[in-house]
Amino acid sequence: MAKQVKLTARSRSESGRNAVKRVRARGCVPAVIYGHRTAPANLEVSHRELEVLLSHAVGESILVDLEIQDGSKTSNQLSLIQEVQRHTLRPQILHIDFQAVSMTEKISADITIEPFGEADGVKNFGGLLEQSIRSLAIRCLPQDLPEIIKVDVSALKIGDSIHVRDLPLPGGVEADVDADLTVFIVAEPAVAIEATAKEGTAGPEVIKEKKTEGSSDKK
Repeated sequence: MAKQVKLTARSRSESGRNAVKRVRARGCVPAVIYGHRTAPANLEVSHRELEVLLSHAVGESILVDLEIQDGSKTSNQLSLIQEVQRHTLRPQILHIDFQAVSMTEKISADITIEPFGEADGVKNFGGLLEQSIRSLAIRCLPQDLPEIIKVDVSALKIGDSIHVRDLPLPGGVEADVDADLTVFIVAEPAVAIEATAKEGTAGPEVIKEKKTEGSSDKK
């Protein structure tokens, strides 16, 4: 299951472009927290602490125990990182969204799917392992949230596939998508597919007229 990590945040009352610039100028990241029947609130978190947290994360869905400082008051709120906006050119986090959650209510999250092992069809027959779904939408209680879903593909032969219904989900976790969706499939070797295509596009056979005895090409 996903580990809960701690992060300190400060409440901020200012908003707007200039306020955001001031937040970033002091080495922090503008943030917002919403959900769980509470009004959205503006926050700021340390850019350095946030980078360290994200660099150690295994998957994309991270449970955070936010310690929110608001003047002389401090409160804790369990939350899920929903979106991280990064600068397109510089290694800078521009904004982060937190979703407040409750330990007694199910949450929705996207969990990374990662294969392990070498498929038999790839190892012994030159096939290609294709992954159609990179992350799975799931529902579960926060304490059951997995960091990542690892799938053993070593037994797959040419033409074999693994569907959502076949995934080894932890207890308390349910897929929130069609169970018949294909996640992995071992396709035929590219050479075999190419050869089949060439056979199917062969040109028509040319039949020449048989010359009769004594006939001549000269006129």
